[in-house]
Amino acid sequence: MTDKIDKGPAAAPAGPGASGSPYEAIKAIPVRHYGRWISAVAVAAILAWLVYAFSQGKIIWATVGDKLFDPAVLSGLGNTIIISISAMALGLALGILFAVMRLSKNPVTSFVSWIYIWFFRGTPVYVQLLVWFSLPLIFQYINLGPIYKNETVDVMTPFMVALLGLGLNEGAYMAEIVRAGIQSVDEGQTEASHALGMTQVQTMRRVVLPQAMRVIIPPTGNEFINMLKTSSLVSAVQYTELLRASSNIGSTAGAVIEMYFVASIWYLALTSVFSVGQYYLERRYARGSLRSLPPTPFERLKANLNMFRRTEVAK
Repeated sequence: MTDKIDKGPAAAPAGPGASGSPYEAIKAIPVRHYGRWISAVAVAAILAWLVYAFSQGKIIWATVGDKLFDPAVLSGLGNTIIISISAMALGLALGILFAVMRLSKNPVTSFVSWIYIWFFRGTPVYVQLLVWFSLPLIFQYINLGPIYKNETVDVMTPFMVALLGLGLNEGAYMAEIVRAGIQSVDEGQTEASHALGMTQVQTMRRVVLPQAMRVIIPPTGNEFINMLKTSSLVSAVQYTELLRASSNIGSTAGAVIEMYFVASIWYLALTSVFSVGQYYLERRYARGSLRSLPPTPFERLKANLNMFRRTEVAK
């Protein structure tokens, strides 16, 4: 026989009622990020060294401040904005057209689109600008029959050369961006639209493109930021944009490097403003695809301030 051992009731877990004492309060200790502080100090030291180095250079900083709002500089700034927006609009329109042609089942239109993209992506934009600028050397007249006829030198003004050079080149890149956006939309959307009786054009305009914008907008914003900087190349075709206007002042006033700094400040200002606009545009088209929209810069700043406050309270 085996003796039965009475183990008795199981021991109750210790709790606030057993001993009468409450649980010990948890003391939260924030994690120390020493690497962040070290990297921040290193970056600050490098920036301070750069500022000191430029402050000791032979640069007349007063000239930079005086010429920053010079009428000629502001006029060039306006021309930069005009040519950038115009060329980007032309590139976007051509990009949508050639992207649709590239995806077409018609072999002729698909091949023509491929040739366009291959040529304008394969040659430097600077060379394309020079070719358009030298077009009067090849054709004396632009003759479109009863529609239009004029001398090429009168048609190919510096603005027209800059518009064609930048716009046609941008159209090739936008065609690939739009094509990627269109292909990101599920084919079932197109099939459902056709089942509802929509034509191919209506499906593309009402169903496919609105959904593809979420993929198209980010790289398009980057392309426009790049366009603002690439527009400086049109100074080679006698178009008076920001860089050319600044260079003209610098060569006559003997302040070449100072005027380059003026142009750089305005380029930074333009890219910063349009980068903020790009962020909010991306945020708008992200609705419906994300569970929560990304925070705005103001919301990020507020969250960082609250984090510092919580750290002070924890200490």
